[in-house]
Amino acid sequence: MSNGAVAGGAAAAAAIANAIKAAGSIIRVEPRDFEIILSKQKSPLIVFTTGGVFTTNFQYLTNYKGLTFFTKSSQQLNLPGDAEVVAAKTIWIPN
Repeated sequence: MSNGAVAGGAAAAAAIANAIKAAGSIIRVEPRDFEIILSKQKSPLIVFTTGGVFTTNFQYLTNYKGLTFFTKSSQQLNLPGDAEVVAAKTIWIPN
């Protein structure tokens, strides 16, 4: 393996590590649990997008008590009427 390939691999690993640090803790929950978290907030801020290749899925993010919660659902969730919804082009969650 050449020094350039090693340096490129190290740079890629560093970029992935930085992306994970920037994302912080993201907690994946079931759609029903996400709705419960939303019900505990007054005027929640929700980031929303659709995704999927063969079937459409609905993806949501919200922040509650300093933690970020994410869910993916095959059906749209019932969002509170007082929610502020931000449509995103994509939501990327590190694995």
